[in-house]
Amino acid sequence: MTMADNCTGALAELRVEGQDDDARLAERHRPLLMLDAAEPFRPLAAGFAIYRQEAQSVSSKFRIRPVADRVIEYAIWYDWDIQHLYDLEHVWVHVDAAGDVVKVEASRHGSRRAMIRPDGTLPVRSGRPVLYLEPGKHAHWADGGEMQAKGGTLIAAMCGAFAGDQGIHLSNRFSDAGRIGATPHEQRLARLKMKRMAFAPRFDFTRTSDEEGGMVLVSWSRLDSWIPRRVASLVRDLPREVPHLAAVFLDCGDTLANEATEEKIPGTEIVTRAEMIPGATETVHRLAASGYRLALVADGPRQTFENILGAHGLWECFEAHVISGDVGELKPSAKMFAAAAEALSLSEEDRARTVMVGNNLERDILGANRFGLISIFLSWSKRRSHKPRLRRERPRLSIAHIWQLPEQLERIELSLPLPNAPATEAGRRKDMP
Repeated sequence: MTMADNCTGALAELRVEGQDDDARLAERHRPLLMLDAAEPFRPLAAGFAIYRQEAQSVSSKFRIRPVADRVIEYAIWYDWDIQHLYDLEHVWVHVDAAGDVVKVEASRHGSRRAMIRPDGTLPVRSGRPVLYLEPGKHAHWADGGEMQAKGGTLIAAMCGAFAGDQGIHLSNRFSDAGRIGATPHEQRLARLKMKRMAFAPRFDFTRTSDEEGGMVLVSWSRLDSWIPRRVASLVRDLPREVPHLAAVFLDCGDTLANEATEEKIPGTEIVTRAEMIPGATETVHRLAASGYRLALVADGPRQTFENILGAHGLWECFEAHVISGDVGELKPSAKMFAAAAEALSLSEEDRARTVMVGNNLERDILGANRFGLISIFLSWSKRRSHKPRLRRERPRLSIAHIWQLPEQLERIELSLPLPNAPATEAGRRKDMP
């Protein structure tokens, strides 16, 4: 299903509302929104409310103060802003008793601005406000040239380098009321989706909100009940639509814990304590907070890793703990990686989307490559060789410090093929950063 198909189906339930005097008034003054030629997201629906006296807005943080007979408030819905899922913008049209527009206000990055053209006139045509949308961000301006001159550089940055920074927007009236939410995993997928959709604005406002079926106009109460369902649907589709890693397997010794600091029970291989390598604790917490499914895949007695990782608050960050002392074989044995895959219910196809991070070419990297995983060699420690003896010991990727891992994982995810896109294993290897 394409994005357009998804929108059409979702809007169908909003199109069945009768017309009364308020609805006809709202339709008469419905804003005409000018879209950039490169804009990926069109306004889907607007929920209107009409105020005849001062009152708190039903859909925004602002108080409404009519300067004439009434104010028509339009809460305009977009599925996506280039930096996050969820975008609700506002336009306020002040109308006098004769039905003429006397003032237009609109939202711009959390503020309410009076919409006036550079020549001092109202941006109104045939009773409809004509407003220009910031590419990707949908903040309102009365003039496209003024927008580009005053905000063009920042807008381009938000649509490019800063695309997807916020994931799923959870600082709004719906999230505050517990009506929408998201897991760390869903947040990461939303960020990845937007990063993939980064674009360069053209500041060529040749499209309008009247195209592609136009903006559905309904009462605010209808839109208010629809938005949480719409967000839930968009979030539910993310795992299917957005390429992402199935899991991240991590070694422990000299990958997370510094082997030089290990203290063992005399006469045993059980480590009672060890310091973490620089950045390891923060990195594991960051990966867990980003919703990655983590599995510890390590050689040694289970008690060793319970002691080390437990002391640093990391044991519970792992969804699975695959230990050679339990499995009965050391890496590079396929049994170690198969046990981790089974613990996380990964399919054979998921292997190409699973990463193994380790410091040992002969065990971690060789085993991962044989099992069909994406191998990442951590070269922080000099305790073991950095030179592969065999072709299969060559890592797909290398990092010098563990704190570089989150960025590397994101680069991998952004390089994964889109669903249904033809890609061979050879092609995936070629495209890998």
